[in-house]
Amino acid sequence: MNVISRRELLRGGIAGLGLVAVAGASGLLAYDARFFKRGAFAEELVQTPRQTEGPFYPNKLPLDTDNDLLIINDSTTPAVGQVTHLTGRILDARGTPMKNALVEIWQVDNNAAYLHNGSANYAARDKNFQGFGRFLTDSRGEYYFRTIKPVPYPGRTPHIHFAVKSKGMDQFTTQCYVKGEAGNARDGIYNSVRDPKARESITVDFAPVKGSRIHELAARFDIVLGFTPKD
Repeated sequence: MNVISRRELLRGGIAGLGLVAVAGASGLLAYDARFFKRGAFAEELVQTPRQTEGPFYPNKLPLDTDNDLLIINDSTTPAVGQVTHLTGRILDARGTPMKNALVEIWQVDNNAAYLHNGSANYAARDKNFQGFGRFLTDSRGEYYFRTIKPVPYPGRTPHIHFAVKSKGMDQFTTQCYVKGEAGNARDGIYNSVRDPKARESITVDFAPVKGSRIHELAARFDIVLGFTPKD
């Protein structure tokens, strides 16, 4: 995948690169369209379980809050970690895609530090990792983030926090987890979801991207809200 700056995007620099320009809550980013595998979602719609926001939502938001957590502003130094293309859709209770829903994510860096000064190992955090990002869903309810595969935090299995905000609804928070991760079996928050189908809905396959020379991963996490917008 070719990475280009926001300035290049604004100048129309995506031509010939096979990329698509998307607008987030802040700025623009290019993504490779192959990471959006359309396909039908589960035959039986399973509402995504709410999960705690946790104590480490950033206590000071970064200056850059776009959907590329690997590059801060126009820095040339990327964050350390296994590059992950995280996609999905935000759906209402009827399975209808939700346009213009604000999706936020936050997670630890490769040193297991949050963008919060109360986080363990905060002094050793990767200053090139944004730690937090925002994206406004498109007409198909889709979002996209470029981030890193989450690593364990003391007492927790690897996970990524999500918040969804939309007009007429209360903020929805949940977390997604790595499929096959051994720590899942010992994580109290993950296992507080008793229903097997609901737990499966927050367990995501971080799969290798075919042909990637830097061992990138692709993960898809659809969020189904128990909410139906008013017409």
